[in-house]
Formats: sequence, C-alpha cells, structure tokens
Amino acid sequence: MNPDETPDAESGLDSVSDVVVPEAIDFGSQIEIFWSGFLRWLRDMGFFFSEVNLVWTLSQISLIILSWLLANWLAKLAGPRLEARLREIHGNQPLLRFLAILYRRTRWAVFSVFLWLILIVMLEITWPSRSRIVLSAASLATAWLFISIFSRIIRRRSVANIVAIVVWISAALNIVGLLPNTVDLLDSIAFEMQDFRFSALKLLQSVAVLSVLIWLAVLAGHFIENQIRKTEDLTPSLKVLSSKITRLALYMIAVLGGLSIVGVDLGAFAIFSGALGLGIGFGLQKIMSNLVSGVILLADKSIKPGDVISVGETFGRINQLAARYVSVIARDGREYLVPNEDLITNPVLNWSFSSDLIRLDLGFGTSYDSDPYNVRTLAREAAGAHDRVLEDPPPVCHITEFGDSSINFLLRFWISDPGGGVTNIRGDVYLNLWDKFKEAGIEIPYPHREITVRQAD
Repeated sequence: MNPDETPDAESGLDSVSDVVVPEAIDFGSQIEIFWSGFLRWLRDMGFFFSEVNLVWTLSQISLIILSWLLANWLAKLAGPRLEARLREIHGNQPLLRFLAILYRRTRWAVFSVFLWLILIVMLEITWPSRSRIVLSAASLATAWLFISIFSRIIRRRSVANIVAIVVWISAALNIVGLLPNTVDLLDSIAFEMQDFRFSALKLLQSVAVLSVLIWLAVLAGHFIENQIRKTEDLTPSLKVLSSKITRLALYMIAVLGGLSIVGVDLGAFAIFSGALGLGIGFGLQKIMSNLVSGVILLADKSIKPGDVISVGETFGRINQLAARYVSVIARDGREYLVPNEDLITNPVLNWSFSSDLIRLDLGFGTSYDSDPYNVRTLAREAAGAHDRVLEDPPPVCHITEFGDSSINFLLRFWISDPGGGVTNIRGDVYLNLWDKFKEAGIEIPYPHREITVRQAD
C-alpha cells in the first residue's frame, strides 16, 4: 500500500479541511476590483497617453468625432428625400412603421458604417492595438443602433427607451469587459436578515424578468380578450368578467413565476402578505369594496355595456365596466365614473335590463269646447308620426280627469332605443301635438282668474 494512500485517522467528519465556508462579499473590495478593471481597460484603449501611442489615440478620437459630424450632415441632407419616399407608401402599415423607425436612426446607421470602414482601413495600415478605440466605438454604436430598433416592438415610447438604455448599458459593459466585475459589485450590495439575502443584482434581475413576463402577460391578455369578444355565445357581462379574470390570472402567474425564476423564496413574503392583508382590512376598505362590487355586477348581469341607466342625477349609456368604476356617458357627452359600490348599495334604474322597450307618458289638456274623441285620435297620430315611436304596441291616449279649466289627457307610446334620449323625443311629440291642434282649431287652455274689487262706502 502506498503510504500516501494510508487513511487518515482524523479525516472524515472530524476533518474541517473539506468544509467549504462561503466568504462574505466585501463591497469595498468589489469597488476596488471594478475600478482596477476600468483603469486596465482605459490603459488597453490607450487613454493613458504616452509618447508612443499619443498620436494614434488622438487620431482615433478625431476620426470618431469627424464620423459623427459627417453622419449628422448626411442625415440632414438625405432626411427630406427619405421622408418624401416614406409618405408615398400607403396601405402597408407594419412596413411603414418599420421604415419610419429606420428613418429616425439614419445618423446612427451612417455613423456605424463610417466607424467600421475606418476600422478596416486602420487594420490594413497599422497594428490592431492602435485601433482599439475605434473598435470599441463602432461596437457600441452598432449595439445601440440594433437595440434601439428592436426595442420599438414595445409601443409605449417611454418604456421602449428605458429598455433600450438598460440593454445597451449591459452590452457596453460586456464589450469593454467590465460586465463580470459589475455583476460582482452589484451582488455585494445586499440586504441580509437571518436566512434571507436580497442584493442589488437580484433586484435588477427581478425587475428585468418581471418586466418581460408582465409584458408577455399583457400581450396574451389582449389576444385572449379579443378572442372572447368574438365569441357570440357569451353575454357582454360574461365577456367582461372572463377577460378580467384571465388578465388577473396572467398577472399573478407572471409575478410569481418571475420571482421563482430569479430565485426569490416566496415564503419570505409571508410577513409582507400578512401586513398587506391587515392594510386591506383597515385602509383599503373602499378599494376592495369597489373591486368586489365590480365582480358582483359582472356575475349577476344586472348591468352590462350598452345599457342605459339612471343613478341619482346621472343618466346615460354604460360605456365600460372597469375594476373600480363604471363609465357612464351622458347625453351631453360628459363621462361619469360611478364607483361600483354605489351601483350595489343605491337604487339603479336600468332602462334596458331585460328589454329595450320603454314606455313614455305625456300629459296635456284641452278646452271643454273640443271634441275629446277627436283629441285622442289626433294625439295618437302625433305620436305615431315620429320615427322612433313603435307601431307595436301602438300609441294610446286616455282621459285622466275633468280639470278646473281643461280636459286632461295622458298620451302613452313606446320606444326601443332609450340610448337615443327620452327628453328629445318628448319634445318632438309635443311639437307634433301643437301642429295637429293648430290645424284642427283645438285650444290648449290656461287657467283664468277673476278678481272682484269692492270699494268700501
């Protein structure tokens, strides 16, 4: 037996040589490593001037500045012509949008081409070490060009700009070789509590992953919502309820899945969830009440988009059922946001709940000299002459009482489009009555009062 292979009596569980103890990440040491790497990159690029590389360093910087100025000049020169050609494209919106994105980045494209051409020439006439600044500038400019183009997949301009900047910074750190040092530096900035550790690196990873997953959830939600809207077997309320439940489920899956992907222990959020539940119980009662009320309104189908309702002083057509409120558009164009809780706790007049048929009553009076049979006939004709009044059931007119100075009548007729307004059709029918009575010589009386003045003896 080889003496080197003799088993050690103190090895095994009693030996501490095989136990690996993770070292704590020192924030100060990571800053020193990052700074030394940055200085090394500057030295490799030639930014620490010496007699040998001073001329080539200044030459590369001058060529980069000249390329940028020429790119701006050419972009301004060719801009009007390119814009005129873009305006000639009609009908193909995706192609037009893509060409417009390229048009807005003309100077960056020209700048990148100039830098790569300069780099090719410099590699032919001198050593590669004398063109590193141009190589880095060309790589950074090209990376920004492609990243800014593909980030426009996101329609919202501000979000697209943030994504482009974050991705470009990551690419730039990778190009200059500082990405590993930056990762270690961010990982050293951490918050620790017992077994829980949360660093700045994990925070950035969580934000990035959650942003991508939530964006995908939004796209999937829009697609599923469009498919639900096309389904004819579902009622409008059920369509809205299905869309909201689907969106909520997708968002929850995106958040929980994103946290799991980056390695965040979901059990660490138990305290936070308990505090959130307590906050909901005390401070967010109204918000939760509106959310639950919205689900109830969608489930019991008491109101749906397109219904005409009256709530207090608000009268209009329901435009949208949101999670917290109901959007009601009045006849004057104003849009009222009625909280869902008010629709649950207060009386609501739904003009089109089970049927769109609405009966309207108009009261009027005529003089005692008129023929009541003729008045009833004329009244029914006046209502039937309006194009919104239904023929079935037909308009009817009844005598309600013999008043002090007039015979009082009640005209009733039906409409099927309360969303078109009720005050306007009342006014039109009254005008038709006026014209009919004028032609027939029927008088609409007004009260008379006799005043007797006696003079004392």
